[in-house]
Amino acid sequence: MSLEEREKKDILEGKDIYLRAMTPEDTDLIVKWRNEDFVRRNFIYRKPFTRQGHLNWIETMVKTGRVIQFVICTRQDQPVGSVYLRDIDREHRRAEYGIFIGEKGALGRGFGTQAAGLVLRYSFETLKLHKLMLRVLAGNVRARRSYEKAGFVQEAYLRDEVYLDGGFQDVILMAAWNPAEQETQEAL
Repeated sequence: MSLEEREKKDILEGKDIYLRAMTPEDTDLIVKWRNEDFVRRNFIYRKPFTRQGHLNWIETMVKTGRVIQFVICTRQDQPVGSVYLRDIDREHRRAEYGIFIGEKGALGRGFGTQAAGLVLRYSFETLKLHKLMLRVLAGNVRARRSYEKAGFVQEAYLRDEVYLDGGFQDVILMAAWNPAEQETQEAL
């Protein structure tokens, strides 16, 4: 399916938000958000984002189907962040989940939790994935709570996993599994 076909099809509706397919026209906004200190400090990858780097991401990852990326919008059509599936492995039916809220005024309003729920449903019902995983810095308590509310559970705790801000930090691996498959397994 082409990027243009996905853009028309992939609008996921939530209570307070909707997700629409990211387009190349979103590049400047995505780059601005990812370079905000309050966003970047919660990521393991902290190098500055560039316009050319993001356009390359679209060409090599999004257009090839290795990544599906959405823009999180309020019901008033205000873009507030982005959510994505990366390293989509169709053979093993898994992917890595990522999200960021780029507008400070949108923090703490439940948009991230709603976006996670929409992407989980999309991943399991539409893409037929078996598992989504994510990595989160152990100190990012707000994100961990949001992920848990959406249905992710802790799978592993990795001590001194990354070197950031002049010291080692712990990383938590979290995952969610396709509930339809879990019900089938339990019925057997």
